[in-house]
Amino acid sequence: MAGYRKLGRPTDHRKAMLRNLVTSFLKNDKIETTEARAKETKRLAEKMITLAKRGDLHSRRQVLAFVQEKEVVEKLFTSIAPKYTERNGGYTRIYKVGPRRGDASEVVILELV
Repeated sequence: MAGYRKLGRPTDHRKAMLRNLVTSFLKNDKIETTEARAKETKRLAEKMITLAKRGDLHSRRQVLAFVQEKEVVEKLFTSIAPKYTERNGGYTRIYKVGPRRGDASEVVILELV
């Protein structure tokens, strides 16, 4: 079994979509998306926050390799990560909103705790 969801996309499209979702999530502190996408985004966003908690140059470069905007990386290292210094994981929360009107897929809100 793979350790991730394929989300019905080719590899390059899936990676680009998840990078965009994580960047938007860290920028706005909250996003609304489908449940499967939110679970994958949660996994990657928590890895980015854990890297930012280390705070060294190597972790900053690792985050910059994934997150697309320098302003978001700066926000992650200066305001988001320091809030979670005492917390070991579980930085995000998923709320179920209900089925989407067009295709009835489960819509959720992913937010920082």
